[in-house]
Amino acid sequence: MIDRIDAKLLHLLQREGPKPAAELGEIVGLSPSACHRRIRALEAQGIITGYAARLSPERIGLGLDVFVDISLTSQSEEALTAFESAVKSFDEILECQLLSGASDYRLRVAARSVADFDRLHRHCLSRLPGVAAMHSAFALRTIKAFEGYPVSAAG
Repeated sequence: MIDRIDAKLLHLLQREGPKPAAELGEIVGLSPSACHRRIRALEAQGIITGYAARLSPERIGLGLDVFVDISLTSQSEEALTAFESAVKSFDEILECQLLSGASDYRLRVAARSVADFDRLHRHCLSRLPGVAAMHSAFALRTIKAFEGYPVSAAG
């Protein structure tokens, strides 16, 4: 169960990244050692699965986000497994979700430019197995970026 303090810790860690236990403890009202124990317990429970830095895509030359909806020729287990395995082999594919509805998958792809996306389309996306149709949409501007899941205390 997540209580109010755990929820606050999770909120802080998602939005601000790892900080010293003394600093986090001061914010949530715990001693550094108690804060450290709580964070380790959240890690042990699998609630915290890792830590990563958020990068500015523009500053590293990947300012173009493209969302690609994919429909497969078959929804057999073999076709889904082959597609999902191939997707994992391309670093330019940032995310892949299996969908319900008109498309089978939605990919989020990072590109440097429209010309770079054309290269990715030809040398990456077109090589994915079992693709019947592909529809791409370019993100014009990010209004709200993902900063973490909403966390609240249980109960």
